[in-house]
Amino acid sequence: MDNDVSAGSTTTIAGRLALGITLLAFGLGHTRVIHGVTAADAVTLAHYVGGVALFVTGLLALRDQDTASGTAFTALGALWFTWALSAGGPASGNGAGVFLLLFALVALTLTLAGGDLLGQGTYGLFLVSLLLLAVAEFAGSGSLAKAGGWFAVAAGAVSWYAATAALTHWPTALPRRAAGRGVTATG
Repeated sequence: MDNDVSAGSTTTIAGRLALGITLLAFGLGHTRVIHGVTAADAVTLAHYVGGVALFVTGLLALRDQDTASGTAFTALGALWFTWALSAGGPASGNGAGVFLLLFALVALTLTLAGGDLLGQGTYGLFLVSLLLLAVAEFAGSGSLAKAGGWFAVAAGAVSWYAATAALTHWPTALPRRAAGRGVTATG
């Protein structure tokens, strides 16, 4: 098995843990798979862990010249902080949908920015989650909100795995195999 693990900086690992935990709480709240738990229950965690801690981690990454992680964590931290402050407020469904679409643009930028496969996977899954949640807000669809929640759960699991893999030296790449007997690659 290919054990392609980059240790990552301490700030990147902390940022991925903070993002992973926030996404898991946010996603599980939208899925309503746990009786009595809703997205509103993730507000405090999103405020402090997803907002404040992630933003500070992003600033530390920028100080360490890690532009990719620093940009991602500060932008996401600011958005989580804003979501937490506005949750349950007087915003209309369409207003919430627009906010989620704007949040999705940030996730799209982070997905397209490159980086390691687990980071791109996290941001890509989060992008799908935000798009589904935005459409759910516009349409008033609980089913789409649940689907969006599951994509957020998957994104949180990937982010958590990326941080844990860096700390424990778990594999982050699939093993590479030859194409088969007598098959050669061109180029």
